[in-house]
Amino acid sequence: MSAAELIIGQVMHERLRPVRNHFVYPVFYLRVDLARLAELNNRWFGVDHWRPLGIRTADYGPRDGSDLQAWMRAVLRDAGLPSDGCIQLQTFPRLFGYAFNPVSFWYCHDHEDRLRAVLAEVSNTFGERHSYLLCAGDGGQIDADSLLVCRKVFHVSPFCKVEGEYRFRFRDSGALRFVSIDYHDADGVLLHTAIGGRSAPFTTDNLRRVLWRQPLLILGVVARIHWQAFRLWRNKVPFHSKPEPPAHALSCSAMQEKPHE
Repeated sequence: MSAAELIIGQVMHERLRPVRNHFVYPVFYLRVDLARLAELNNRWFGVDHWRPLGIRTADYGPRDGSDLQAWMRAVLRDAGLPSDGCIQLQTFPRLFGYAFNPVSFWYCHDHEDRLRAVLAEVSNTFGERHSYLLCAGDGGQIDADSLLVCRKVFHVSPFCKVEGEYRFRFRDSGALRFVSIDYHDADGVLLHTAIGGRSAPFTTDNLRRVLWRQPLLILGVVARIHWQAFRLWRNKVPFHSKPEPPAHALSCSAMQEKPHE
C-alpha cells in the first residue's frame, strides 16, 4: 500500500424536510497512512511545515502535535478494539495554510488488514469538535454491508436539533471510495450526505493538478456551508440556538449494526 492517495470526487447533501434542499459540489481529499507521514513531504506537500498543500498534526486527535497513530491506538485499546493494524486518516488538506474539515475519518484496521473501526472526527463552524468511534455490532469486520449507528450528541447545524442518530456506511471498491451518512431525528430520516470519489496516486504532478483546479477548495467549503444556511433561513426552516458542547470530546458508546431498511 502507498503512504497516501488523493481522492477526487464530490460531496452530496440532501435535506428532506420541511423544505427540500439538495446540492453537489466537487472536492478532493487525502487518505494517508499515519505510520508513513514522513514520506509525504515534497515541494507541494508538507507535514507540519508550510507548503501549498499539507497536513498539520495538531489539527487532529489530541490536537497537541503528538503522535497521531499512538493516540488512535490508545483510543482503540480503551474501547476494547483491535489496535495492531494500519491506521489511515481521510481528510481535506490544508491549502495555503488554511484548513477546515467538517468531518475527517480515521480508518482503523487489524493485523490482517480488516477494517475494524472508524473514528468520525466532526467540526462545526463555531470552532468546536467531537469524535464518534464507530464499530460493527459484533466487533467484527466492517464491510460494504455494515451499517454503523451512533447517537448524535454534538451541534453541527442550527437547523437541526441535537437528537436522533447518524447511520454510516463505508465502501471501498477498487479505486472507488465512498462514505454515506444518513441523519435520523425523532421524525425519521432528515438528511442524506455522501462523500465519494476515485483514488489517484499521491504524486507531485497530481498534487499540482488538483491545486490548480480547486485552489479555493477549503474557502469554498466554508462559503457553501454559510450559503446553504442562508437558503434554509430564507425558507423559514426552524432555527435552534447552539447548546453547550458535550462534556467529553469522544463518544465511545455501544454501537449496533441494524438491518438494511
